[in-house]
Amino acid sequence: MMYFAPWKIALIALACLASVIFSIPSFFPAATVATWPNWLPKRQVSLGLDLRGGAHLLLEVDTSVVLRERLEALVEGARNELRQARIGYTNLSISGTNSVVVRLRDASQTEQARQLLIKLAMPVQSTSGLGFGSGPVDMDLTGTPDGQLRMTLSEPALLERARNAVTQSIEIVRRRIDQTGVSEPTIQRQGADRILVQLPGIDDPERIKRLLGTTAKLTFRMVDVGADPNAPAPPGSEILQGDGARAERYVVKRKVEVAGDNLVDAQAGYDQRGGIPVVNFRFDTVGGKRFAEITQQAVGQPFAIVLDNKVLSAPTIREPILGGSGQISGNFTTASANDLAVLLRAGALPAPLKVVEERTVGPDLGEDSIRAGLISIAAAAVLVVIYMVLAYGLFGLFANVALIVNLVMTLAAMSLLQATLTLPGIAGLLLTLGMSVDANVLINERIREETKLGKSPMAAMSAGFSRAFSTIVDANVTTLIKMALLYALGSGTVKGFAVTISIGILTSMFTATVLVRLMMVTWLRQRRPTLLPV
Repeated sequence: MMYFAPWKIALIALACLASVIFSIPSFFPAATVATWPNWLPKRQVSLGLDLRGGAHLLLEVDTSVVLRERLEALVEGARNELRQARIGYTNLSISGTNSVVVRLRDASQTEQARQLLIKLAMPVQSTSGLGFGSGPVDMDLTGTPDGQLRMTLSEPALLERARNAVTQSIEIVRRRIDQTGVSEPTIQRQGADRILVQLPGIDDPERIKRLLGTTAKLTFRMVDVGADPNAPAPPGSEILQGDGARAERYVVKRKVEVAGDNLVDAQAGYDQRGGIPVVNFRFDTVGGKRFAEITQQAVGQPFAIVLDNKVLSAPTIREPILGGSGQISGNFTTASANDLAVLLRAGALPAPLKVVEERTVGPDLGEDSIRAGLISIAAAAVLVVIYMVLAYGLFGLFANVALIVNLVMTLAAMSLLQATLTLPGIAGLLLTLGMSVDANVLINERIREETKLGKSPMAAMSAGFSRAFSTIVDANVTTLIKMALLYALGSGTVKGFAVTISIGILTSMFTATVLVRLMMVTWLRQRRPTLLPV
């Protein structure tokens, strides 16, 4: 245990040197590191929200909207099916929170109507598991002898649909934030229907809130030109308000001719004739074909472009649009056109998001936290160094060298792994200082006891390391288990604390049991003392 082959010594020295090299970028500003040659390491320790500044948002997915949209789709589907089959009906409407009812004028047509309406049931696709197959059918159909039919959404399907809405919302939130260029965002599910979003380093949190708070459900629908916008909307249509401060009211048909899901690209630009900001869009093959069919059939009629139940514009179709692309004009500024393009590229949210918690950390507060953390680490290191030297002399000095190497290795490992350093993470570094010298205290005390028993310096040192090793491993493994539980069950800064402690424990085991042993053995073979300085 006290012999080191030359290749082992070279490997230990190489590990220490590599740690120094990979930790250096973290001590320089990012702008300075970016100018370094490409062959130099440039990865830095990522700073968390509480150190770098930024925004913390807790969003809640309004899953009730998903349920409402499904009920409205059942109403519209039932209306179309019964009209096409020439089955008379009355009182087709939403009943309660999860049902649609309709009464047939002729009860003898109940079975025929049942066969038509049962086709409206849909399997709910699950976004969890392996993704094979489909979920439960989302509707139960019941009837009464007097010709009333009730379509009820089933509870298991509703729960699965709500889970899918949250999962899809997380993915779309991630796309939207990626489009804005925010680096290293944290986006994760919290609870059944909430999403935690942490955005370090952003300078315009209000814009991010606007982007995340917009559902961005884009649809293209025909305008009901024969209806009065100041009167109740006829069946199959609804009255929508114009976008912005405009007071126009439009009677728009509920039927969606082309959905925003068929968009493949959207870019902000300027109108060639008026020079005003617009959004240019392009459909996929299916959407482009459908768009061409509608514009061919409806030449001379107004076509509403609807975003989140507000009419952006309702231009009259002057000629068929066959290229699969078009232009959205409205009351846009350059910034709002850019934001709309971002929303359309990222896709529509399945349900609205509501901000239930918001915290903003300024960069000045983050710099103060870093400064205070560095001062506390330096003070703790000085105190530990003084104590080890006073308690164990030369061997305490060896432990102090290992302590510094341990901090350097921890920073290097966090840089390579791109682990995030938070304010609790700085506390973890402080705790690592004490834990890393614990191993050296155990080793030095064992060496002291073996020396008192009259053993030679080499035998005492060998026995001290071998007998303290199992205790060191047991203590560190139990701490690693606790940190694993903290990481699995915790969130945000708690995970940062667990990661920092875990990396510090692993590096301390190397520095305490390998690096210190190498320094002690080297000193012992060169000096050959008769009494160990403990």
